[in-house]
Amino acid sequence: MKTILIRLTLLTLVAVPVASAQSRDTLRLTLDDAVKRAMTASDNARIAAAQIAVADAQITTARATALPQVRVNSSYNQVIKNARAEIVNQIFGQPFSYTSSAVFSQTLFQGGRLVAGMRAASQLRGAARFQEREVSDQLSVAAQRSYLLALLARQLVEIQERSVKLADDRVAQIEQLERAGRVARFDVLRSRVERANLEPALLQARSNRELAEISLRQLLNLPVDQPLQLTSELDTAQLRVVALRVLSDSSNSSVRPAVRAAELTAGARRQSIRVAMADFLPTVTTSFTVGYTALPKVNGFPTVWGRSSHANCPVGAPPNQVCQNNGWYPDRSFGVQVQWNLFDGLRTKGSVDLAQAQARIADLQLNEARRQAATDLAAARAEFDRAQTAFDAQRQNAAEAQEAYGIAALRFDRGLSTLLEVTDAQDALFTAQVNAARAGVDYFVAVAELARNGGRDIPLAPTRPSLR
Repeated sequence: MKTILIRLTLLTLVAVPVASAQSRDTLRLTLDDAVKRAMTASDNARIAAAQIAVADAQITTARATALPQVRVNSSYNQVIKNARAEIVNQIFGQPFSYTSSAVFSQTLFQGGRLVAGMRAASQLRGAARFQEREVSDQLSVAAQRSYLLALLARQLVEIQERSVKLADDRVAQIEQLERAGRVARFDVLRSRVERANLEPALLQARSNRELAEISLRQLLNLPVDQPLQLTSELDTAQLRVVALRVLSDSSNSSVRPAVRAAELTAGARRQSIRVAMADFLPTVTTSFTVGYTALPKVNGFPTVWGRSSHANCPVGAPPNQVCQNNGWYPDRSFGVQVQWNLFDGLRTKGSVDLAQAQARIADLQLNEARRQAATDLAAARAEFDRAQTAFDAQRQNAAEAQEAYGIAALRFDRGLSTLLEVTDAQDALFTAQVNAARAGVDYFVAVAELARNGGRDIPLAPTRPSLR
């Protein structure tokens, strides 16, 4: 019995980590997947899509006032006591009445409100669509920047680890040379101190990697404890090709979606002035009513068409008396209504003033959006020129630093240089590799920002499958 309990306990302890591991499977994420997830899982993207749905509903509401209206009315009424029937004639005392009618109405003129309202709603829908594109472009750039920064943080950790590995090898080499009597104790101590000084930078690089991945998870709405594996690497050899494609792209207009959205919003606000001013003019509506009425003498739903004749009268009625058969009798009417508010307590004037003020605000916001777009585009071009120059320089610098370190290490092995020369060459190599890695990310981000601010399609960073 004890053996069985021990086995069950061990199985339980083993099963818990397995279940936990299965619930947190590692997510393999490419750059393309990250961009797609940002555009679907982000709250900003959902809000932009909801704004389009709101604009579509506004168009439907605006069109409804221009379309015919159909209403069906039905009623049942039972009179318990009627004073007019008691005073004048019993004919007014119909105890039961059934009425059913359909009313068709069409607004013929409403002071231009119908056309202006539909135009305003259509422009607001266009503004919502451009705003959605602006949000999508921002999310695309943000997702790629966050993904590449996470890759950069991982690459910096690898550079730091290589630097520490080289320092470890150098310490072992110096200790071996000390035992052979070729170097002094001072060189051994110096190499160990330099190795220890690299440890804080390595720990900081690992912490930065974790923070970069947390930022990426937050942008993509992923659980914080979700294991993440980035399966793409930035292909720096293709960055220049992507940049040239963006610079030569003429398929899109040079106007940012945010500016186009502001233009359409300003147009909609001007149409709102016409909508408000329509209350100064009359409204003309035509209507046609068709229905049936039944006035049975006894309670009960009528089931026949109405007929009036002497045959329906009770026995002994005068020969000239006509009576109904308690059925349905038709009603028809046609009318034209004209409504004109000559004075409404200055309500219409207040509505017009409000619409004009909102239109002025929209025009000012449009001017501000244009100035901001021009400023952002100029800044993006300046940043692109800087990033491109830095990218070319840092790539060459990293190659030269690698060559210089190899020469310094070879000279030290042959006793032609000092440990200080090797250390300086390694530090220069580390700095050059870090700068080259940052320059590649900065270069693509500058290209993407230039495309976004220029109203062009956002390019996807060139990548290759990760070998890690």
